[in-house]
Amino acid sequence: MTLFAEYGQVLFVLACVFGLFMAWGIGANDVSNAMGTSVGSRALTMKQAIIIAMVFEFAGAYLAGGEVTETIRSGIVELDIMSSHPDLFVYGMLSSLLAAGSWLLIASILGWPVSTTHSIVGAIIGFAAVGISVDAVQWGQVWGIVGSWIITPVIAGFISFWIFRSVQHLILDTEDPFGNAKRYIPFYMFAVGFFLSMVTLLKGLKYVLKEHHIEFGFIQAVVIAALIGIAVAGIGIYLLSRINQDTHADKSNRFSSVERVFGVLMIFTACSMAFAHGSNDVANAVGPVAAVIAVVQAGAVETKALVPSWVLLLGATGIVIGLATYGYKVMVTIGKKITELTPSRGFAAEMAAAATVVIASGIGLPISTTHTLVGAVLGVGLARGIGALNLGVIGGIFASWVITLPAGAGLSILFFYFFKGLFS
Repeated sequence: MTLFAEYGQVLFVLACVFGLFMAWGIGANDVSNAMGTSVGSRALTMKQAIIIAMVFEFAGAYLAGGEVTETIRSGIVELDIMSSHPDLFVYGMLSSLLAAGSWLLIASILGWPVSTTHSIVGAIIGFAAVGISVDAVQWGQVWGIVGSWIITPVIAGFISFWIFRSVQHLILDTEDPFGNAKRYIPFYMFAVGFFLSMVTLLKGLKYVLKEHHIEFGFIQAVVIAALIGIAVAGIGIYLLSRINQDTHADKSNRFSSVERVFGVLMIFTACSMAFAHGSNDVANAVGPVAAVIAVVQAGAVETKALVPSWVLLLGATGIVIGLATYGYKVMVTIGKKITELTPSRGFAAEMAAAATVVIASGIGLPISTTHTLVGAVLGVGLARGIGALNLGVIGGIFASWVITLPAGAGLSILFFYFFKGLFS
């Protein structure tokens, strides 16, 4: 096609630039979901949270982001219909990246914690339905994704409710909460290490390892994940051994020493949540990039195309830059305004959200991390009673979610016709 022969290099560069811009928006806005609870519970300072997130967001995006990327790339639009319009498909994917990135920039400036998944999925639906045809959208897939936005907060809330209940039963509501905290927390640490390792080995690393012709069987993955879990628990036991009970502080707050122990656990759950967030949300930036590159190189819409590891690297880099430059802006909302968080409550919320996000990432479902973590924080709040929740802030967050999808779609339609006019 003459378009790709004449403008192929320009389209390639635009895809990379817009993908980096979108990834910056994810880092600037959505990383508050991964680290807000750690900062809000005062388990980590803002600077510590940003450093941890930079490392583990990058690792999750690069090592475990391929599965969801495939869904964003080809799971929302009908590729059979698009195959006869490769030029429109490229314009649409470029428009989606620019629209979603622009909306995230606006939301970040205003301090709104919005869903990056809403932004990009809404943008793709907008250009496909209006710019091409209503039939160009895989509505069955879309309803599945939309359904996941409702189901995953409920699942995360349910998991976090029972994790916090277990913490109350095993540690907080006992005669010796400090001693029981040191006894049981290593098991929670093992669970964090084992669970994340399993999903990463079986699902997340598939695209990276495929390039090197390496595959893990289930039993091999269990053994490796168990060893990683034991290593994580071992590090945790060493760190816990250095914490002594402060009887003076415990007189004014019975759980003061216990919360210091949970502060160590929060370091591990913060790492796992950042990893989980990176693994799921990098797809929102690099999925359309991978789609454009595949079409430009082949000159046609490919039904299947391997996501190059350097594209995941591009998205991971963008997320880290966005986090480092603007990530602090919206981190406070989730961490401090929904409900009062302590390290024990923040741990339950982060572990539940990380579990939900990593499972979704493993099966290729682009869920909203915002919805998931808010659901998890709500679950912890409900475990303490409805009065523990700030319903006004929750209502405002829900309203920003409703606005995001049509905003992404509207901007995408405008940019689509701009690119169509520019290159046609």
